[in-house]
Amino acid sequence: MIRNVLSIAGSDPSGGAGIQADLKAFSARSVYGMAVLTALTAQNTQGVSGVHLVPPQFVADQINAVFADVRVDAVKIGMIANAGIADAVASALTDHRDIPIVIDPVMIAKGGAALLAPEAVDVLTRRLLPLATLLTPNLPEAAALLHQPVATNRADMAAQAERLRALGPAAVLVKGGHLDSDESPDVLATAAGLHWFEARRVPTKNTHGTGCTLSSALAAELAKGASAQEAVAIAKDYLAGAVAAAGRLTVGSGHGPVQHFHALWKDDI
Repeated sequence: MIRNVLSIAGSDPSGGAGIQADLKAFSARSVYGMAVLTALTAQNTQGVSGVHLVPPQFVADQINAVFADVRVDAVKIGMIANAGIADAVASALTDHRDIPIVIDPVMIAKGGAALLAPEAVDVLTRRLLPLATLLTPNLPEAAALLHQPVATNRADMAAQAERLRALGPAAVLVKGGHLDSDESPDVLATAAGLHWFEARRVPTKNTHGTGCTLSSALAAELAKGASAQEAVAIAKDYLAGAVAAAGRLTVGSGHGPVQHFHALWKDDI
């Protein structure tokens, strides 16, 4: 049975992040993708120049319309933008806690633009995190959610992963891509303890949408019945291939997108 996975996130017209990246990752991971828009952005590989928010009630209406008709096997939540949208998403999903929910707390764009209003952090923490099967912050996001300094080593990463899990998520994956190191380790905190995933840093500037892509791949694997640890291993391997093949694309002049279909497309087409 082909699984159905819903993304609740913002749009990236250049195609590298947000809803567009999510749908590509869903397809690459062999699940049927659906999308609820929370925001329209004016952005490209060089940065975000504008954001137009969808009214919270209409975000909820989109979610309710999907669930009223389609079997949803997992949900990925990306850009929430403000407190009203966070509240609407939490209310719409409260009756669907029996399916895996992956939350990628999108707070800052690759170019530095803020994508989450400060007052929304409290609602995100209080209402959405307890719904999460898996939370996937990078180091700045983990620090912002905890109101702590950004982790600079593995001990800090592990401690923040545990603190975030205490806020309600069943599991937390703290991503180490911002560490000043040749290595890019991630740590998964679950009820069973901590598990480290090791990876070498890929030398490329084409990393636009990596967080969106990873969280979507995680949602796809959870929808298929994988455990959190199994899903992380599979999704990280998929993302590593997508980043390594990013140079095969020629998209923009800034931080280019990853190659979501690296295992499917041929260069000579």
